[in-house]
Parts: sequence; structure tokens; C-alpha cells
Amino acid sequence: MVSTDRFLAFAAMSLLVIVIPGPSVLFVIGRALAHGRRTAVATALGNVFGSYVLVVAVALGVGTLVERSAAVFMAVKLAGAAYLVFLGVQAVRHRRDMKVADMAAPAGEARGDVRTVVDGILVGVTNPKGIVFFAAVLPQFVDHSAGGLPAQMLLLGLVPISIGLVTDTLWGLGAAAARGWFARSERRLSVVGGAGGFAMIGLGVTVAATGRAD
Repeated sequence: MVSTDRFLAFAAMSLLVIVIPGPSVLFVIGRALAHGRRTAVATALGNVFGSYVLVVAVALGVGTLVERSAAVFMAVKLAGAAYLVFLGVQAVRHRRDMKVADMAAPAGEARGDVRTVVDGILVGVTNPKGIVFFAAVLPQFVDHSAGGLPAQMLLLGLVPISIGLVTDTLWGLGAAAARGWFARSERRLSVVGGAGGFAMIGLGVTVAATGRAD
């Protein structure tokens, strides 16, 4: 299996990459501003699930195809960017529907949580930063002489996933706490909800315009 040295080295590399805010962090912040703490936490959870799907894909060899094929990479990237813009537009359109009373638990909350997690999964799977990191960096830390390469990748992949879950959640909770002040006024709440939506739209456009690091 994975040696301690390789495990610690990959953990350090993962931490350096994750502390630099990327699409996942900005998406969680945007959702926190638009919808609050519960949505932020559910989004962070969905993001890490989506990211681990990338780990599984790399372990099975699919990630190499995506990373090496410019056309496939572009298709995945644009799909993620379009979805971010869609979510941002929805948040902006419904910003005036936000009420102070909505800060309490609404009816049908479980269904909303599931949908939010799914949104996070879709964004995590199509995150260009995650695709490049897991496809290009993760394989470099496996021990070929030890065998069981897919199992090693799946184990190593849990490291950035765990770090990402903690950091994304903290980012989301921080943004949601700031949103709490705006929630004292329905007008301010509408403004911050719209700001979160525009942040997601801007993120989607940025992701679409960002080239691949070859």
C-alpha cells in the first residue's frame, strides 16, 4: 500500500493546492451568500463527493483520457461553467423572494438538501482544477512496485477530500455568518442573495474562459 512518506508528501501537496481558493470554494461562498449556512454545508458535502468521483475516474483510467484530450476536457469544463451560470441566474432571479422568515427551517427542507448536495456534486465533478490535480498529480504519488495502483489512488484521494471538506465548510460558514447580518433586513438580504448569484455567474464565466494548463 501507500508508504508514510508518499502519504505525507501528497497531503502537503494537497494542502498547498486547496488553500488557494478555486471554483469549489467560490461556489460554496456564493451559495452561502445566496441561501445561508445549511445550503453552504450541503454544497460543501456535495463538492467533496463530486471530487471523489474524479478520484475514482482517475483510478479507473478515465481521468487520463479527460486530462489528455483537449476536446473532452473542454466539454467537461464548459458543462460545469454553464451549470454555474444557470445556478447564479436562478439565485439572481429569485433574490426578491428571500424573506427574513426564510432563515428558519422551511417546509420540504430534506428535499432541498438533497438537491443542494446534487448541485455540489455536479460542480465538483466538472471542476477544472480538480480534474487537472487528480489526473496529473495524484498518479505521481503511487508506488508502482507495491502494486494495487487503483487502491492506492483511492486511498490517497481521501486526503484532499478530507482537507477540502473542512476548508470548504469553514469558508461557507464564514460567508453564511456575514449573511446573518444582512438577514436583519429583507432589502439587505435581497442584495446579498443577488450578490451570491452574480458571484456564481462570474465564476462560471471565469471557468469557461480559463485555458487548460498543459
